[in-house]
Amino acid sequence: MNKPLSVMQQVRACIEEQPLGKPFTPAMLLAYGSRAAVDQVLSRLRKTGFIERIGRGIYVRPEISRFVGKVMPEAAQLAQVMAEQTGAVIAVHGAEAARRLGLTTQMPTQSVFMTSGPSRSMHIGNLQIRLKHVSQRKLALAGRPAGLALSALWYLGPHEVVPETIAALQKRLPEKEFMKLNQSRSSMPAWMSDMFSRYEQAGSLNA
Repeated sequence: MNKPLSVMQQVRACIEEQPLGKPFTPAMLLAYGSRAAVDQVLSRLRKTGFIERIGRGIYVRPEISRFVGKVMPEAAQLAQVMAEQTGAVIAVHGAEAARRLGLTTQMPTQSVFMTSGPSRSMHIGNLQIRLKHVSQRKLALAGRPAGLALSALWYLGPHEVVPETIAALQKRLPEKEFMKLNQSRSSMPAWMSDMFSRYEQAGSLNA
């Protein structure tokens, strides 16, 4: 009869299955033991250098590049893990969303994400990641291309969003995503919804 694997063995095996450089929290490991037991194992693994603690309750098995040394997780990965700690929803900040969609050429100077959870920040080396609490309707379509467009429109505001902006989004989004955006007017402020109405009245939505 095989001897059951210890908490240490199970936790280590689970971490080894994750891609190098992917951040994780103890919550991922609670199937293998109590929180106290998991924390004890993580502490021991830190001491051996197998993993690193890069933020409060956030760990990573470092990816090592022969060119640049230690490779830290991407900002989006860290933001997602930070949000998951409180069960929150996150979305790309409007400034970055507008840049990705070609609505602006301005490059954001900080890694900022919108969240339904509390505002917080974390420093990793020279990188600062900020989660900014926003109202639920700004996150109505989070996690999909239509949500990226909604974030961009909120960021640009009523003085910069014109019919040509909606036209640009219709060209850049998959048809289903643009229609999902158009159908989500209840989540939009009046000025944004009115712009879609003007665009629709011009016959562009059915073009």
